Amino acid sequence: MSLLLSLITGALFGLGLAIAGMLNPAKVIGFLDITGNWDPSLAFVMGAGLVVNLIGWQIARRRTQPIFERRFHLPQANQIDRRLLVGAALFGIGWGLAGLCPGPAITSLAFLDSEAFIFFIAMAAGLLVSRRIFIKN
Repeated sequence: MSLLLSLITGALFGLGLAIAGMLNPAKVIGFLDITGNWDPSLAFVMGAGLVVNLIGWQIARRRTQPIFERRFHLPQANQIDRRLLVGAALFGIGWGLAGLCPGPAITSLAFLDSEAFIFFIAMAAGLLVSRRIFIKN
């Protein structure tokens, strides 16, 4: 049941990204280009995402456990450290250069987009390298 719910949730998320225009790198770069031909439309997408997240967190805070799990799986880290800042900077640089972030890149693979495929390979390589660097055995 958990796998099916994950599939449905991921498909719904991907559909939302496609409808919002987040799979179009030119649209994303247009949003990030605040000094040029700025396209503010993705701000509404992000705002809607924040509202949905806020409502979800308010509902979750009132529950003792999730509906389909035994317990909540919340992040344990609560410090801003060098690793977080470097990761955030690399994420932002990659997003700005490619016009894709991980969610839309993975969703774009369904359309057999060669640029998304190259981005995905680079992203996967970066994840593997970061595991080698940061995760101690």
